[in-house]
Amino acid sequence: MVRRADEVHVVVVGSTNFDMVVKADRLPKEGESMLVTNLKFFPGGKGANQAVGVARLGAKTTFVGSVGKDMIGDFLIQGLESNAIDTGHVKRDTKRTTGCAFIMLFPNGNNSIVVDASANFSLSAADIERAAPVIEKADALCTVLEIPTEVVEASLRIARKAGKLTVLDAGPPRNCPPEILKLADIVSPNETELAHLTSEEVSGRVSAREAAERLLEMGVKTVVLKLGSDGAMLVTGKTYKHFPAHKVTAVDPTAAGDAFTAALTVQLAAGAKMDAAIRYANMAGALAVTKLGAQPSLPTAAEVEAFQAGLAKQAGA
Repeated sequence: MVRRADEVHVVVVGSTNFDMVVKADRLPKEGESMLVTNLKFFPGGKGANQAVGVARLGAKTTFVGSVGKDMIGDFLIQGLESNAIDTGHVKRDTKRTTGCAFIMLFPNGNNSIVVDASANFSLSAADIERAAPVIEKADALCTVLEIPTEVVEASLRIARKAGKLTVLDAGPPRNCPPEILKLADIVSPNETELAHLTSEEVSGRVSAREAAERLLEMGVKTVVLKLGSDGAMLVTGKTYKHFPAHKVTAVDPTAAGDAFTAALTVQLAAGAKMDAAIRYANMAGALAVTKLGAQPSLPTAAEVEAFQAGLAKQAGA
């Protein structure tokens, strides 16, 4: 039986950043000063995005992370708390500034992102040990690679030992030892991240499936691959399945993958079957690209349900 989202508790261990977003026609060349437009400021960071995504879908949410002891850190914590997220395990670093991301949006709907992780990398395994009682009582743990790998490992080990669902969103692109990947029940990269994890070229479904199978050879049990405008792919030792994307007008893809991971985690923690959870996550990801900004674009459960109802109506027309 699938539980209601408000009966689920998810702990997210990850990064939180201050996003500065501009619109640009292209990337600048080396040494070039280029004019851009429409500067906007948003709360972001892969971990914090996923925490907000989980909370907006109705689940109880705890965020474990690190920010600087500065005004930007205050702003980001306030943003989390405004979404009813428990921030009792957010560390305040007096020596490093809060993480920042610089995002360029292009006319074709894609983006480029440069991140200074800063205080995110002061999060330590000792911090995770202090948060262990919360992780052990939760239903699921979700983490990302925008923090030190030893923190990722400590988080997954505690959750795995407690018998909790463990999800690793394998972004941003980084190499990650197989012994850490194996601690996650589900590893969910995009194509670029999959290429980094496997050292294989990934372009299109065939190569993506082959690279995902390489992860299985490393000991990963389940790969849920995010393919952007081509949807998602499930690869396990027993099955392979492609889930088409929903056609929407792309405004900003920045947090689409985070919306997907948040929805996938909530659904699986609630007891949904994998196929149903991926379909739901695909809808959340599609909705996220239709709005500007990372956290402002993350959909609520009501928005996903309305989108689902619209799709059903179209299918029946």
